[in-house]
Amino acid sequence: MPYPLDAAAVRAWCGLALEALGRERARIDAINVYPVADGDTGTNLYLTLESAARAVEAAFDGHAAAGTAPRLADALGAMAHGALIGARGNSGTILAQLLRGMTEVLAATDGPGGADADALRRALRRAAESAYAAVEHPVEGTVLTVATAAAAGAERARGEVVEVARAACAQARTALRATPGQLAVLGRAGVVDAGGCGLVALLGALADALSGEVSAAPVAVRADAPLPVAAGSAAAAGCGAGDPPDAEGPAFEVIYLLEAGDAAVARLRTRLDGLGDSLVVVGGDGLWNVHVHVDDAGAAVEAGIEAGRPYRIRITHFGGTARMKEPEMAARAVVAVVPGDGLAGLCAGAGATAVTTRPGEPPASGELVQAIRQAHAREVMLLPNDPGLRHTAAAAAEEARTEGVRVALIPTRSAVQGLAALAVHEPARSFDEDVVAMTSAAGATRYAELAVAERQSWTMAGICQAGDVLGLIDGDVAVIGADLARTAMTVLDRMLSAGGELVTLVLGADAPAALGRRLERYVRERHLAVDTVVYEGGQHAAPLLIGVE
Repeated sequence: MPYPLDAAAVRAWCGLALEALGRERARIDAINVYPVADGDTGTNLYLTLESAARAVEAAFDGHAAAGTAPRLADALGAMAHGALIGARGNSGTILAQLLRGMTEVLAATDGPGGADADALRRALRRAAESAYAAVEHPVEGTVLTVATAAAAGAERARGEVVEVARAACAQARTALRATPGQLAVLGRAGVVDAGGCGLVALLGALADALSGEVSAAPVAVRADAPLPVAAGSAAAAGCGAGDPPDAEGPAFEVIYLLEAGDAAVARLRTRLDGLGDSLVVVGGDGLWNVHVHVDDAGAAVEAGIEAGRPYRIRITHFGGTARMKEPEMAARAVVAVVPGDGLAGLCAGAGATAVTTRPGEPPASGELVQAIRQAHAREVMLLPNDPGLRHTAAAAAEEARTEGVRVALIPTRSAVQGLAALAVHEPARSFDEDVVAMTSAAGATRYAELAVAERQSWTMAGICQAGDVLGLIDGDVAVIGADLARTAMTVLDRMLSAGGELVTLVLGADAPAALGRRLERYVRERHLAVDTVVYEGGQHAAPLLIGVE
């Protein structure tokens, strides 16, 4: 029997959509030729929905703990927010905006029995319109076209809310099958749009959640299905899904969450549009997800810093400016987890794929597996740069190995150890020799960080009070002080008492502007034979990271 469109239906929708994308993501990855033929659209959609589903479950858990039941607005709001903060790639970012558009309508029409058929019609139209507005240069034959067709199908449908969902899915599927005739790159490759394929899966899951019956038909048009294309097109002439397009484009994909106002985001759009392509900015109410392809990743991040507060920055190197259906596999690559945008820029500049974290939000193993895939290399050096990520990184490495990638987990416990390992990385060496060299460089680097105590507590250096500056050496509190610079000097003296040739200082987002110069001068005066380098790391958890080699 049909079910109402309420909070329980949203929960069921998330679960069914995740199952559908899990089944279809490899096929969707395989037909990904636009806007970048990097074979990850299915995976990006899956990871985005996974984040949305986690948020919905958290909302239900929170209401259960309070002894209340979530309403439709609660579940949909959680789903949209989860997708926004977890959006991956161009497709995941657009999906987040589609969900936000639906939420804007359905949350406002939430009644005791959930939303009605008319509300769903208006929600799907709003979703399509908001997605178009989020993409700087919309292109037909993509997920945007499929979303618009879904809205039109819903508006023509009569009956209950489940019939509207079914009609939207059916019209989306029809529109999807026509995409090779609308977008030349799809026609040449003989495939449908990958993002649109994922949207059909999502709409099919919604119809299933409302009907209570899982459809026996495939939830997505498969890459190997016969595709109607325009007569005379390359696909009609015999080109198959394996034929690569000749497109070229920027070398980096940059994604970050941004806390900023509407006016600042409008200026950011203009700035990023001049830097690259595939620009999508979604969100609102002070929180945005920014996606762009650029050659200058640092400039894209700097533009975000000027607009507001960017975090969870992900910079992916496409492996060169040529973008092909099957990206040329590099011999060896490095994937590094880092806690700040400045560190991400340093890693990207050295050719590594960076996964940026935020305090309290460590990456899941799936994120690291995706980063390893996006490195497009036969061999990968994985730098977790945090002892707390050891098990997560090990699980990611093991999964990547099952896909044929040779992965070495370099035991870096801090970002400064990761920088030391990256500095000696040499792809021309044998894999084993490179592992030994990077591991040795990391192990030869003592690390420290300065943090501010949040509460009174016992430490190995004694009792600290809230607001005290803590100097942690190799993970243990060694110094308690009242002043950031003086505590850092004490930490440096202790670390250099055992010798050292190079000090690396990584300044956090909240570090005083003159701190780096002051500490560099202190090392030069007190430890004459030691060199010092200073980086703007941008990390928020610690105002200063220190490495001694």
